[in-house]
Amino acid sequence: MSDTTAIHNLVEKHSALKQEIAKVIVGQHQVVEQILLSIYTGGHSLLIGVPGLAKTLMVNTIAQTLGLDFKRIQFTPDLMPSDILGSEVLDQNRNFKFIKGPIFANIILADEINRTPPKTQAALLEAMQESAVTIAGQQYKLELPYFVLATQNPIEQEGTYPLPEAQLDRFMFAIELKYPSIAEEIQVVKATTDDNTPTVNTLFNAQEILEVQHLVRRIPVPENVVEYAVKLVNSTRPGLDSATDFVKQYIDWGAGPRASQNLILGAKAHAAVHGKFSPDIEDVQAIAMGILRHRIIKNYKAEAEGISEEDIIGKLL
Repeated sequence: MSDTTAIHNLVEKHSALKQEIAKVIVGQHQVVEQILLSIYTGGHSLLIGVPGLAKTLMVNTIAQTLGLDFKRIQFTPDLMPSDILGSEVLDQNRNFKFIKGPIFANIILADEINRTPPKTQAALLEAMQESAVTIAGQQYKLELPYFVLATQNPIEQEGTYPLPEAQLDRFMFAIELKYPSIAEEIQVVKATTDDNTPTVNTLFNAQEILEVQHLVRRIPVPENVVEYAVKLVNSTRPGLDSATDFVKQYIDWGAGPRASQNLILGAKAHAAVHGKFSPDIEDVQAIAMGILRHRIIKNYKAEAEGISEEDIIGKLL
């Protein structure tokens, strides 16, 4: 199949996928779109929002429609790395046997990832970066495609361990979930308090998702778009001579090179699902908020003046 036909197919499949998900999830179109883009590019996503906004239900529904194996890990303060990765146990013949942990699935929902101490958070790092885990010196490959979708309650809440910057950077998108509108909430309440359980159809399988990921990577990108993405990321770094006064005033640390890579990958996927054969600057701008939000570290002055990451990125765009 030619890439042109493959992109037309992806546009149709993507649209059908969103309709299936909408049977269960009311509204949140932006959120669903960004999660799907991260899946088409092989990236991981961090969902940030207060409890009760159907984050778990959303990820479960997406896993069903994609035909992927799904596991949920509830992160708690007493969770150990072996609870995620698995452990070696002695069998009846006194041989060590490896029992796989819940991390061995296509989609992992790491629920409330900031409720667990850094040692356990770090157990996810190798899996996210290498698609492999090492237990007792032995490396085990994870099944592809492999995605970590983590949920995080806002940091201000009690009993949370903020994710270290190095770990945050592994997430392609940080996606903020907002409260539903009154009309949407009425719809949610009606749908969840009756006896009907909507069923969703599976539209993809693991192999097809891997093909989509290869297709996205093959999409050519014009030189000016790459340059725009890199300059945008550069503009967040206060230490550079070219940094504006605004950036020097409000940002402690800017985004690293991984942000530039993710902007281009995300722009390719965004172009593909909109039927374009090559991304333009608008595609970069469309996904910039989700990709830069968690990679910019504001200083105390921005905090004191109530300036958010969104305000800063909006100004840079």
